[in-house]
Amino acid sequence: MTSPRLASNTDFGRMYARIVGGELEVPSITTVISQQAMDLGGWHGYMAAKAALEDHRSYRASSSPGLKFAIIRDAANASERFRDDAAARGDRVHNYAENVALRAMGEPHEADEMREILVSLGEQAYADRFDEWWDQFRPTPLATEVTIWNDTVGYAGTLDLVAEIAGHTCIIDYKTKGTDRKGRVKSLDHKVVMQLVAGLKAEKSLVDAEAGQWEDWKHGQAPILMGVALGETEVVAQQANPRVLENNWYKFCALKRVWDYNKTLTEEECEVLMPVIPPPLNEAEPSLDEKKA
Repeated sequence: MTSPRLASNTDFGRMYARIVGGELEVPSITTVISQQAMDLGGWHGYMAAKAALEDHRSYRASSSPGLKFAIIRDAANASERFRDDAAARGDRVHNYAENVALRAMGEPHEADEMREILVSLGEQAYADRFDEWWDQFRPTPLATEVTIWNDTVGYAGTLDLVAEIAGHTCIIDYKTKGTDRKGRVKSLDHKVVMQLVAGLKAEKSLVDAEAGQWEDWKHGQAPILMGVALGETEVVAQQANPRVLENNWYKFCALKRVWDYNKTLTEEECEVLMPVIPPPLNEAEPSLDEKKA
């Protein structure tokens, strides 16, 4: 994938440089969106309880304080393990999707190798469903894993795919999703609209990461912003409603300002909180003990 070449993780989230090895200047699109608070307390609690209940060591824990502590520790980290595993799987599926697009564009690709990796890990169903979606929608790729930049607002990101479908230019974002109890792929989060509209509002796109060469963004008028939920049982594609794009753009810009404020506060070298001492006693004024007397 191309995004890691210019992006790096920092204390302020993922940030982008204009050239390989250059100064990290702006946050990624997903870092900006992450400024929106999310209440995941219930999910974290559920994952911890599930991990503890399914731990095969639980029946022996009552007689071993050390084992009990180990189970509690592992259960507390269950949600993080699940998140990391899902992110790694998402990267593998995205890599396959990217290489399928490169193959369609006549570019060097490793589509077969990427599929074999998924097969070896029991994740072939994701590739199969993606192939079905590709055959059904018949996209003509214009760019894949393209890094974009917006100087005016101050952000960058990497778009999964820009393609022509049925004569319309589409900006497409893939989301690897789990499957619910009915065997249906789980729904896309509405935040994908912010992600897509931020891509639409790009001003530059990367040409050469090593040389730091950029060009004007060619797809700022794309009529269709599409989120694609990739699951093991099905793929569901949804278009961002044009009526909500403007408000989602305003919200994204507001979240970018929040990121700016947080970064500035963090970088301040002065103390945020300062000690306060009681005021000196005025000798002309009687003390509380004198007043009581």
